[in-house]
Order: sequence, then structure tokens, then C-alpha cells
Amino acid sequence: MKPLLNRRDLLAAGALAPLAALAQTSSRLPIKKGVLLSMLNQKLSFNERFQLAKDTGFEAIEAGTAASLEEATQIRKASEQTGVPIHSVMNMSHWKYPLSSSDASVVAESVKGMKTSLEQASMWGAQTVLLVPAVVNAQTSYGDAWTRSQTEIRKIIPMAEKLKVIIAVEEVWNKFLLSPLEFARYIDDFKSPWVRAYFDVGNVVLYGYPQDWIRTLGKRIIRLHLKDFTFRRDPTVKKTVADWVNLRDGEIDWKQIHAALKDIGYSGFATVELGGDGQADYLKDVNRRFELILNGE
Repeated sequence: MKPLLNRRDLLAAGALAPLAALAQTSSRLPIKKGVLLSMLNQKLSFNERFQLAKDTGFEAIEAGTAASLEEATQIRKASEQTGVPIHSVMNMSHWKYPLSSSDASVVAESVKGMKTSLEQASMWGAQTVLLVPAVVNAQTSYGDAWTRSQTEIRKIIPMAEKLKVIIAVEEVWNKFLLSPLEFARYIDDFKSPWVRAYFDVGNVVLYGYPQDWIRTLGKRIIRLHLKDFTFRRDPTVKKTVADWVNLRDGEIDWKQIHAALKDIGYSGFATVELGGDGQADYLKDVNRRFELILNGE
């Protein structure tokens, strides 16, 4: 039978309790929670969408490149009036007009779209522009995608530096940058603080382990996307496919993600990139799950 605690034991336990509580809360990652503007109810005005993000627990917005100066102005006003900052811009031209194309007119459109994104980022006070750098396909070899995209990005760096906006390269399902070592080398080749990595936790799970990528990329990471997947065998295409699910409902090991982010000392923004109905109840649930991830639960 264990002996009863005496008065000294009780006093010591009481003194240690706040320290234990502090140790528990310190496990939360110092990350600000972002949400895509496109995830918010599209029937609402921009002001209402920004307010919805704020009311459901998010601290910042990632917006796609606006279609016009008028729309960009409305978005800026919504951010200012609600006090919800725009931390990043998702460039909207890189899929239709990849920098890796052999067609000069396509590349010109891609560069134009990227410059517009940088200008809007500066207008909105955003620190980064997300760029998918290249697309490998039957017409574009891996080597050409690498060389062409780097050539064009180097031409854009002076504008990024002038505007103080970082070009944040993201790895996606574009058959390019297929390993963390390669992604790190691609970023390092620029030898510029204005080109960094936008790491998407979900995009690499088909061919790697996100925690490995995080530790390899380390301080190169300037922004994060969070999403989750579950995998199944699709007999019609005879391969494994990924279905989007809510955070923590898929097969990503979020505790390993938490540990890796803590190891590299990441303290920037992370943005959820999910589907959903854009309604308040859904967004509150996403935010709750986001909090559990940040707390390592």
C-alpha cells in the first residue's frame, strides 16, 4: 500500500502543478492558422467572408490572384476593415500557363500572371506568392522543366526583391520535385532569400513521408499547406488514388508532422486547403482539428 502524502509532499505537488501545465501548453506549435479565401462561403461579400474566417477561429487568409484591380481593391478593403491579414497569394496562372512550356507565348502569360500576383501581394501586405514552378508531361522533359522554370524565376527575382515579397515554390502532383533532396537543391540553386519553399504536407504522401520532407527542407520552408487524404485502390485505373478528407480523418501521421515542425523551429503561417461547404459549422470543426494538430494531439 502506498503511503499517504504528507504536508510537504502536497505543497511540492502544488508548486509543480503550474510548471506541468506550462510544459503541456508549450508543446503547441507557434503557428498562425490560415484559411483559403476560396474555402469560405462564396455567396457572401468579401467583407462577410473575411469576418466568417475571423469568427470561426482563423487568423489569416490566403487569397488567389484577383481577376481585376477592382476585385483586388475589394479584397484589400475587406482585410483592412475586419483586421484579418492576407498572408499569402496563390498564383492562378501557373497551371494553364506553366513556366516550363516550350511555347514562348505561354511562358509570357505565366510570367505576366506571376508579376500580377506579386503586385497584388504587395498591395495586400502579403509576404509570399505561391508558385507551381513547372509541369512535366509528354511534351516537357524533367530536365527541360528544371532549366526553363529556373531561368524564368531568376528573371522575376528582382521584382520580388523590390516589392519585398517571397516567391514560394510548391511541390504538387505535377511530376516534378519528387524528393525532398531534389526540392532542397532546386531552392538552393537560386542562392536568393526571395525564393523559398511552400511545403504542402498532403501533396507528398503518395510517394514520401511529410515529416522527412520537413526535416530535409528545414529553414527553406516559408509557408505550409495542410490537407489530409485517405487512399484506396481504384480498379478502373488500376492504381492507388487519394480521396480528400477532413484533417485527422485520413492517413497522415499528424503527431509526426508536429514533431518535425518542432524540430526545425517552424513558426510561420499554415493554411488549410480543403473542400467543404464553406459554412460556419464546418469551418469551426476544421479550426478545432487544426488546433489539435498544433497541440500535437
